[in-house]
Amino acid sequence: MAEPKPEEISHPPMDQLQGLEYCIDSNPSWGEAIALGFQHYILALGTAVMIPSFLVPLMGGTDDDKVRVVQTLLFVEGINTLLQTLFGTRLPTVIGGSYAFMVPIISIIHDTTLLSIEDNHMRFLYTMRAVQGALIVASSIQIILGYSQMWAICTRFFSPLGMIPVIALVGFGLFDKGFPVVGRCVEIGIPMLILFIAFSQYLKNFHTKQLPILERFALIISITVIWAYAHLLTASGAYKHRPELTQLNCRTDEANLISSAPWIRIPYPLQWGAPTFDAGHAFGMMAAVLVSLIESTGSYKAAARLASATPPPAHILSRGIGWQGIGILLDGLFGTLTGSTVSVENVGLLGSTRVGSRRVIQISAGFMIFLSILGKFGALFASIPFPIFAAVYCVLFGIVGLSVPEYYREYTAKALHGPAHTRAVWFNDFLNTIFFSSPTVALIVAVLLDNTLDYKDSARDRGMPWWANFRTFKGDGRSEEFYSLPFNLNRFFPPS
Repeated sequence: MAEPKPEEISHPPMDQLQGLEYCIDSNPSWGEAIALGFQHYILALGTAVMIPSFLVPLMGGTDDDKVRVVQTLLFVEGINTLLQTLFGTRLPTVIGGSYAFMVPIISIIHDTTLLSIEDNHMRFLYTMRAVQGALIVASSIQIILGYSQMWAICTRFFSPLGMIPVIALVGFGLFDKGFPVVGRCVEIGIPMLILFIAFSQYLKNFHTKQLPILERFALIISITVIWAYAHLLTASGAYKHRPELTQLNCRTDEANLISSAPWIRIPYPLQWGAPTFDAGHAFGMMAAVLVSLIESTGSYKAAARLASATPPPAHILSRGIGWQGIGILLDGLFGTLTGSTVSVENVGLLGSTRVGSRRVIQISAGFMIFLSILGKFGALFASIPFPIFAAVYCVLFGIVGLSVPEYYREYTAKALHGPAHTRAVWFNDFLNTIFFSSPTVALIVAVLLDNTLDYKDSARDRGMPWWANFRTFKGDGRSEEFYSLPFNLNRFFPPS
């Protein structure tokens, strides 16, 4: 076989990623931009609903309180996204709620002073005010580091190699929100996973009027189909006699968001009352603000790449962090129950749609603000079951190799047996053992995708020209030196 040419195996670094339909400062038509913006809004709903749905009941809040928090969080997300895209880094990034703030917020919820309040509604209000005070104080960290350009000085020590694990783990860190949540309702989670992969990867070349409609709108089409399917299952009574946890994750009417939401409501600062301040609460929240800062730095780098922009200069990153600090300050003033960070799932959607337009993200911010004010309409979309969003995370973050085994481990730890639990014990053991192993699942998925997705046209990207020389023993002269059997046994067992 002829030696591969250097240009066939080398990939010189590019300042701007190629192959996007629309980069940061180019815009699709208004109709397409509005549809893409709505798609980003739908994706942002996942985190905006998940966080309050978990925290508000712990605080003693009701469904009405949960709806108000979701509305407030989406409203402030829209404002922060506009501020960041207009005056911050100006990258196409959605600024959403962050799971990094969960630990200090849960710590505040379990403060003995707050737990001693007997009235649930008053406990909810006082806990909310304590969280607000901690966010307001902690926001000063990002404001100071950002606007003083101290973070710019720090980022000069970051190398491309050093940023790789940061960017990767921003997405990989959500692996427990992937398949473990899909597994809570497999009858809608698995179909969503399969449909989204089929539309976004295998059928992406399907065009309608020269528009790759399935690649561009795979998310919203998949969610619409599976959401309608989930509603059909709910209406037909399929979950009537199922456990409460299954109903919570599968039913489209279980979140009680639509019935509890007002028709029109505008969130405003200090709507929960005057914030309270505690040094211990604020100190714990500062750690979450630092985590948010680091996560966002990695996400800004990824967003710049997927928007076909050059890597953001140090002072631009610092400016963006300063505006993100302002965003956390707004979180504290309005009472969103969490702090802000770059929504990494929306960054992943930039790559999936190959549209990195800033205008699209600004339109999505408009949807966040408008539909959070129109409570009933926003609550309708927010009633999408969580396993649907979790299936999307599995694809956008490429976390199946981590997420599926995590689901098997969690299930086994709780039920003392694997998810495969039939009368055929041998079958159970085989399936549970295979999917318990992260490397095994990763290999299965990698081989399947590698040999079915554009495998002919992507040979160079997959490293096949370089690899070809080493597939056979005689393909490279060094093989005899490294791999020959001792005592001249190759005469009896000639390698192929």
